[in-house]
Amino acid sequence: MSEIMTRPIPAPAVSLETKPFFDAAAEGRFTIKRCTACGEAHWYPRAICPYCHSDRTVWEESAGTGAIYTYSVMWRSPSGPYAIGYVTLDEGIAVLTNFVDVAPDGLAIGMRVKVKFQPTEGGPPVPVFAPV
Repeated sequence: MSEIMTRPIPAPAVSLETKPFFDAAAEGRFTIKRCTACGEAHWYPRAICPYCHSDRTVWEESAGTGAIYTYSVMWRSPSGPYAIGYVTLDEGIAVLTNFVDVAPDGLAIGMRVKVKFQPTEGGPPVPVFAPV
């Protein structure tokens, strides 16, 4: 088995629109947006609903659990191998993310994962996913 993946992650650009998300992340809470007009949850958090284009969106706390939908391992990297992919949250939305605390050959489609927050240099922590 390969060694467990770790990867330095750069600090995200925080805007007025995403600041509440990163403030919650700093507290260890994973939040998503939900439209009160059509009821759909969406990711990446933004003010306008991508489904019905309403501006009636609210922040909602998520358990941050889901299953791996797809992933790709980057074997050649100065920091060692790392994996990115999509997680389908239990709320039904897909999140593009990095996977941590698992060896590259330990990932599998359908694997249950949970969000954790990884520190960044000079910025707020960012969500990554690890096996449950």
